[in-house]
Amino acid sequence: MKEIRIHGRGGQGSLVLAQFMAIAALEDGKYGQAFPFLGGGGERRGKPIAAFCRLSNRTIRVRSHIHEPDYVIVQDATILSEVDVEDGLKPDGAILINTDKQVRDLAIKSRNVFTISADEMARRILGRPIINTALLGTFAGFSKELSLAAVLKAVRSKFPGELGEKNAQVVEESYQTYSKEMP
Repeated sequence: MKEIRIHGRGGQGSLVLAQFMAIAALEDGKYGQAFPFLGGGGERRGKPIAAFCRLSNRTIRVRSHIHEPDYVIVQDATILSEVDVEDGLKPDGAILINTDKQVRDLAIKSRNVFTISADEMARRILGRPIINTALLGTFAGFSKELSLAAVLKAVRSKFPGELGEKNAQVVEESYQTYSKEMP
């Protein structure tokens, strides 16, 4: 089983990203589980929140927060000064951060860190900084936990028509950018 913790801010769609991952897992013939942590007022727009996702080849029976993730996704790099996103990360785990900065310019100790300017990609293709599909494609590309076909199917089922095709373009571009790099 692979466990993913997503750090974002209320209103950024952290749970939506986790749900996309779980749906893509189902499309791949796996099991997926997605859920948020909305305690202590963190659900308000702009406040740091966490969402979680589990992907497995077997039925997922555990129903708890993820304290030792295989992967961490950071939707907003400003959270790095507020939350220890590396907390509990497995030694061979990987972190994906939405930022236009280089890894060396971030206060991150982990070895397997990937960055993408999901904001820039989303603005260029979608016309708005809606970052979930860029992060989804990037995650699938470098981790190989989800297939490109499954991710595209999940995105197109959520966003039909032109919006779905634009989001599919974001997924494909971000996937291709990172599909050759493996932590």
